[in-house]
Amino acid sequence: MKTQPELGTTAERVGWVLDHCRHIAVVGLSPKPHRASFDVAKYMQSRGYRIIPINPNATEVLGQKAYPSLSEAARHERIDLVNCFRNSEEIAPVVDEALSIGARALWLQLGIRHDEAVRKATEAGLVAVQDRCIKIDHKAVAGGQMRPAGPPRPAAQTGTPTGKTVGQEARPG
Repeated sequence: MKTQPELGTTAERVGWVLDHCRHIAVVGLSPKPHRASFDVAKYMQSRGYRIIPINPNATEVLGQKAYPSLSEAARHERIDLVNCFRNSEEIAPVVDEALSIGARALWLQLGIRHDEAVRKATEAGLVAVQDRCIKIDHKAVAGGQMRPAGPPRPAAQTGTPTGKTVGQEARPG
């Protein structure tokens, strides 16, 4: 079992993920520019993060080779963060795969919640965030600028849940 950093607040988890997870596998990344997954991944890529598309129906997205699964991607790529753009009912198997490949963190995008799967990920040592947008949080924390990896800095928001998963706290506007 991995040792998870002591990150009790939303701000601590968001800051840790943004500072320590530079290689992001985006599950459900669409090659269609009008889709939210494409926009968010393109933004993160433009800020220096390595994007690894996970989409069994695509061969390339954002100039990067797309993989049909996390397991296949992990054979060729380092994956720190699994960022999910899938329906909530499809999250449990994604978490199982994230655990099997040794990911450090899990991020369920805005509107995606699966408390049981997130609890499983957290108990296994992953830093988990759910029902939040990584692009919005990055803009709030980093002012939209590229950040080098380093120790976590507090996020610009004040949500402070007592548990290790993130609920629907105040979101940066």
